[in-house]
Amino acid sequence: MLQVKIVPVTAFAQNCSIVWDSESKEAVLIDAGGEPEKLKKEVEELGLTVKALWLTHGHLDHAGAVGALARELKVPVIGPHKEDQFWLEMIQEVSARYGFPIPEQVKVDQWLEGGEVLKLGEEEFEVRFAPGHTPGHVIFYNQKYGVLWTGDVLFKGSIGRTDFPRGNHEQLIESIRRECFSLPDETQFISGHGPMSTIGYEKQFNPFVAGKAG
Repeated sequence: MLQVKIVPVTAFAQNCSIVWDSESKEAVLIDAGGEPEKLKKEVEELGLTVKALWLTHGHLDHAGAVGALARELKVPVIGPHKEDQFWLEMIQEVSARYGFPIPEQVKVDQWLEGGEVLKLGEEEFEVRFAPGHTPGHVIFYNQKYGVLWTGDVLFKGSIGRTDFPRGNHEQLIESIRRECFSLPDETQFISGHGPMSTIGYEKQFNPFVAGKAG
C-alpha cells in the first residue's frame, strides 16, 4: 500500500513528501527542499529505505537538501526536465541571496521529459510535463490511489508564480488545464506549499483557473 507523510521544510514551509510502499518499506522523497538532517531523521523513524530523490523543479526551496541527501544516502536524483538545469546550477547563489545555509550542488542522474513511468515497489507514477512556473517543471501522478504531486504548478485556491526568470503565465494556465484538469475530479493533490485539495474543487473554486477545465 502507498503511504505518504508530508514534512514541511525551511522558512518557505515547502511540502517535502516522503512516499513509500508499506510492504517493501522502500521510499522516495519528492522535493527535498531543505533541512536534510530533519528529513533523514523522519525516514529513520519510519523505518524506510530511500531509493531515489524526485524533483518537480529546480527552485531552492524544492531542491535545497537534494545534493546532501543524494551523497549521504547514495541514491539517484530523478527529475526535473532539463530546462530547469539553470535553476539547479544557481542553487548556491540563490541560497546566499536569501541568507540560507549554502546547500551542496545538485547532480541530476535522470532528466525527465513527461510520459515516463517511475516505479516505487509495485506502484507506478506517471510523469507529466507542466512548464510555466519554471520551464522544466514536472508533476507526478499515481492513478491507482488518485494522488497527484503538483509542485508549484497548482495550489489550493491559487497557482504558481510566473515572475521568476523564464516563468510564463499563459504556459502555466495551459499546463494546469492540460495536465491537472484532465484528471478525475476526485484526484487529490499535494502541492509544494499549503494544504491538499482536489482537482474538482479547484476546477470549481480556484479564482485563477476555475472554468478552464481540460
